[in-house]
Amino acid sequence: MSATQPTKPTKPARAERGASTAWSSDAERWRAVASRDVSADGAFFYAVRTTGVFCRPSCASRLPLRENIEFFADADGARAAGYRECKRCRPGGLPRELEIVQRACAALDADPQQRLTLAQLSDAVHLSPFHLQRLFKRVLGVSPRQYQAARRGAVLRNALGEGTDVTRASADAGFGSSSRLYHSVPGELGMAPSAYRRKGAGLTIRYGCAPTPLGRVLIASTDKGICRIAFDDDVEALIGALKSDFANAQCVEDEQAVAPFVAQIDAYLHGRRERFDLPLDVAPTAFQQRVWDALQRIPYGETRSYSQLAEALGAPRAVRAVASACASNPVALAIPCHRVVQKGGSLAGYRWGLTRKAALLDAEARAGEIQPAANAHDAHTDGRHLRRNRSDTPETTV
Repeated sequence: MSATQPTKPTKPARAERGASTAWSSDAERWRAVASRDVSADGAFFYAVRTTGVFCRPSCASRLPLRENIEFFADADGARAAGYRECKRCRPGGLPRELEIVQRACAALDADPQQRLTLAQLSDAVHLSPFHLQRLFKRVLGVSPRQYQAARRGAVLRNALGEGTDVTRASADAGFGSSSRLYHSVPGELGMAPSAYRRKGAGLTIRYGCAPTPLGRVLIASTDKGICRIAFDDDVEALIGALKSDFANAQCVEDEQAVAPFVAQIDAYLHGRRERFDLPLDVAPTAFQQRVWDALQRIPYGETRSYSQLAEALGAPRAVRAVASACASNPVALAIPCHRVVQKGGSLAGYRWGLTRKAALLDAEARAGEIQPAANAHDAHTDGRHLRRNRSDTPETTV
């Protein structure tokens, strides 16, 4: 541990009280630290005032004096108070936490038809339900229940895509009954299963186009939410691609229906809005959902590399899969895949063109208005001026 003092520590974000019977008081946390209790890792962190460093409860470093310790519910709270990560136990990383979550995912993946309760899953990985829930969401960005829903959706999509009838597909995916399937399906599939199987047949998709500083934007939505946000300089190309992708749906031009969505995008592109409140009707696979959820957690004005995103998802070798999930994003801006760059800071690919990606990142870095895409290319194509990418600090909140 280093002997440097933290600079002006702010009031600490104290570890949560009353949320769990274990380690619910400072006395119990101190006992866990004194005994280097591995099972307490992830439940809280402790910081040492005399060194300016914070650690996991199980850290093997020399035990500090009790009066020099304060506790935090999470690593972000310790950082906000001015403390640095211990280089020995690396509390900001996810070594043990990743192993626990991976075991939990393996238990959930073993049988998509089985619906494990949180209590059953916690027994399988030998962790309390409270801590498993919090750890699972911290690592993957979704709860165990949401993860199971995504897995069922993936099994259902695959079966329907292969031509299996709805009744058989729903049983194989573990829905149990048709009523449960149709009750759950908006969040797990994105559209009615029969419509998905017929590639949009029976759906009415309303769309509209509008001029923007990035060229024309097309926004299309079903009754449930937006299914497409795309940019191009050619309106006919945008409409043609929509009708090709939803060949069996009824595509109706209706600018009034999508006007509220256009207003949000216009406000964002002109620097008056940083976040979107858009209902989405997309049908990701389980892995795509994890990646898209992670993308939506990248703060405005910051970027992440593909490798950081893969590490944050607990799949450091899945860089290409992460890039593929980004490339398959059908709703530009709403799922901000433009905030992912290569490790060195260069822009890499973008479904709607590198010029637009550079312009978006430039505007977010300035917290200002989008500059016309035609002027952005020469100055920003390599993206190396966009240094708000924390390339040495992998994202851990996904």
